[in-house]
Amino acid sequence: MMLKKLSIAVAIAALSISAQAQTATPFYVGADVGSTTIDSLSGDKTSYGAFAGYKFNQNFAAEVGYRHLFKVNVGPVSADVTQASISALGIIPVSKEFQVFGRLGYNNNKVSTSVAGYNISANESGALYGVGVQYQFTANVGARLEFQKPASDTKNYSVGVTYAF
Repeated sequence: MMLKKLSIAVAIAALSISAQAQTATPFYVGADVGSTTIDSLSGDKTSYGAFAGYKFNQNFAAEVGYRHLFKVNVGPVSADVTQASISALGIIPVSKEFQVFGRLGYNNNKVSTSVAGYNISANESGALYGVGVQYQFTANVGARLEFQKPASDTKNYSVGVTYAF
């Protein structure tokens, strides 16, 4: 009889902890840091970004984001690449705390180049896709790992934190 009561108490405690890990509200913001790889450049470049989203239900969210993909200097030439995006996220909850998501969206990559005092910029827009995982530590705070493909020759891997309010 005592073992049965103890099992029920453990089950109730586990359920209450899991319930706390769900997102507090549908609105969230986040920031991340990562690494960008471009086929024509050697080495990985540091990236960082911010995003905001709205979770319509446990399986669907929409996000807008801004990311500094990389900056490179080659002799007198300096190039700075940024990304602005809007995406839909399809979410598969594995547990109340852990989710896997896929991203499909549209992004605009802006290249700003400086050569011998002349500034040139160009934009390239197109499809954005990615996959990732997210873990909710509390109802408000989560962490995510993600892979994004912002252009045909560009890959970005990032780790970030989310905050629901």
